[in-house]
Amino acid sequence: MAEAGAGRVAVVERVAAPGERSRLVEGVRAYGLIVAMWVRSTMAYRASFVMTALGNFVATAFDFVAIMLMFSHVDALGGFTLPEVALLYGASGTAFGLSDLVLGSMDRLGRRVRDGTLDTLLVRPVPVLAQVAADRFALRRLGRITQGLLVLGYALLTLDIAWSPLKVLMLPLMVLSGGAIFGAVFVAGAAFQFWAQDASEVQNAFTYGGTSLLTYPPSVFAKELVRGVTFVVPLAFASWLPALYVLGRDYPLDLPEWVAFLPPVVAVGCWVLAGMAWRVGLRSYRSTGS
Repeated sequence: MAEAGAGRVAVVERVAAPGERSRLVEGVRAYGLIVAMWVRSTMAYRASFVMTALGNFVATAFDFVAIMLMFSHVDALGGFTLPEVALLYGASGTAFGLSDLVLGSMDRLGRRVRDGTLDTLLVRPVPVLAQVAADRFALRRLGRITQGLLVLGYALLTLDIAWSPLKVLMLPLMVLSGGAIFGAVFVAGAAFQFWAQDASEVQNAFTYGGTSLLTYPPSVFAKELVRGVTFVVPLAFASWLPALYVLGRDYPLDLPEWVAFLPPVVAVGCWVLAGMAWRVGLRSYRSTGS
């Protein structure tokens, strides 16, 4: 009897291990299904979608219009010309737009914690992170990505860059890795809301505020701030460092040239830390009891 019981336990353990490994696949699948539901809901009112996407495009375009107005009075900003700033703007804007499209709903978590509606997500056989990330998926955020790509295209057409295979590879690497880094910040900020509950503005300071910071060259900021976004919250790897490599510019803080190739490594590290913070936050959650 004891041997039979031990055998059953071993079988359960062997089954549980693959099940644990497939949890990521289940989460991605669930995220896709929820997103598809919201997309169908959005496209049921196509005129409304077009207007909101256009509004999102115009609203974000005003940021670059302000930069163009600034350059109508100066020839350079921190030693950078308008096309060079446009490259910084387009890279950071596109990277942030991708993460905002995929994970922008994470800032709603604090509201769910406060009113107790998070409980409804916990009882469903779907990873909570996938549900929170896909909640009210906003297809209109494509407007921000489109605007960022247009500015990035303008910069690449205007700048006289000595292209090499590594620099060509750096462009998609910069955008995708930057999006992943911003995504990790979204998740870490959401995890913080398990305790703070009303901390969406703190999260926005690092996400929306971070992309605004990366719009401008690092030479216009104090070294302490540059150190902070390089070694503490490594947003500099989302835009500044790879963009400076493409431009052939000197790096801030006398960093070596090879750091421009670290964004994928930094992105993985950020996601590991964000995942740990999310698990700790989710385990510490206590229902409102309502």
